[in-house]
Amino acid sequence: MAHSPTDRPASSWSVFLIFLRLGLTSFGGPVAHLGYFRDEFVTRRRWLSERSYGDLVALCQFLPGPASSQVGIALGLSRAGYGGALAAWLGFTLPSAVVLILFALGIAQHSTALPPGALHGLKVVAVAVVAQAVWGMARNLCSDAARISVMLIAACVALLQTSAWGQVAVISAAALAGLLLFKPTPPAAHDALPVTLSRRVGAMLLSLFVLVLAGLPILAQLIPNQGLAMIDAFYRSGSLVFGGGHVVLPLLQAEVVPTGWVSNDVFLAGYGAAQAMPGPLFTFAAFLGASMSQAPSGWLGGLLCLLAIFAPSFLLVLGALPFWESLRRSPRTQAALAGVNAAVVGLLLAALYQPVWTSAIFSARDFGLALIGLVALMVWKLPPWLVVVGSGALGWLLSLAL
Repeated sequence: MAHSPTDRPASSWSVFLIFLRLGLTSFGGPVAHLGYFRDEFVTRRRWLSERSYGDLVALCQFLPGPASSQVGIALGLSRAGYGGALAAWLGFTLPSAVVLILFALGIAQHSTALPPGALHGLKVVAVAVVAQAVWGMARNLCSDAARISVMLIAACVALLQTSAWGQVAVISAAALAGLLLFKPTPPAAHDALPVTLSRRVGAMLLSLFVLVLAGLPILAQLIPNQGLAMIDAFYRSGSLVFGGGHVVLPLLQAEVVPTGWVSNDVFLAGYGAAQAMPGPLFTFAAFLGASMSQAPSGWLGGLLCLLAIFAPSFLLVLGALPFWESLRRSPRTQAALAGVNAAVVGLLLAALYQPVWTSAIFSARDFGLALIGLVALMVWKLPPWLVVVGSGALGWLLSLAL
């Protein structure tokens, strides 16, 4: 492994402590996380150059999964090997995962003590958060008529076909459309990434990723077991999410709500609460695992789903690193990715309507509260955690006023 000449390799424990501080303080979603990482590791610690960091971000945005967590995994790997990769993920992920599991247990054990208006406020603020994500992603990823068309077709198909595999088909078709429709610009100059793995190791990890993705559904069919079914559902969701944490919403909703594992009200309340957490949005999986209507649930269910949804990130980012140089130069790869990115915006647009809007907006009051949340996020630039807390408080006060 190659390390920055400006700093000697760190221990796994020191990597854990650095990322634990980031996991406790990194509010604002994946784009903000990448900003925190740049300040910490490029500007302050000088673990890698600006260009190397930009290239690492490009790789992790190219892959499915949570980009900020994958960047953290790669940074940990560059400083302390495989132990550093695990330490970086643990430090960045544990704070929000623990809080969300506790929140899930609180809903399950003390649901009557939680004001229903506050829970409804959390569902309403999810409308504002997802709308902001749709707008921001559409501006960046749907810049012409062809991309907007792919986005709209993907949204319409997703509304008609709500299964997780239907969304996989949408993404696959969008990749093919990208190959036919788009002509990407040549890649810019860059520095080599500060991580080196052999192509043999990379091929083994990528093969393992595909083998598990294909094999888990078969095992879940052959061996009826709730824990195995949960691992299958969350591993598949973590494998197929392009475009950031918000896009996991429709995939997870399709897996856990129709099956009766988690009610839609609990799902949206948890999603709203997840916006108030620092660290990766994928820790929402811990909330869902802890909220399961059948065992395993609680702490065991939360841990199981958390590991399952992040496992693809480890296999993909470590497996792809040795091949990134050739991939980033491929115009066909870039064209397919442009189609996938446009479809991702469409999937999120469909999720904004169903289940987010249809499960939260029942009156003019709800619509007004959602508008306040959206303006607070996009115009007033308030931190997401403050908007979430404020929406819950407003929902409770409005319920008392009626």
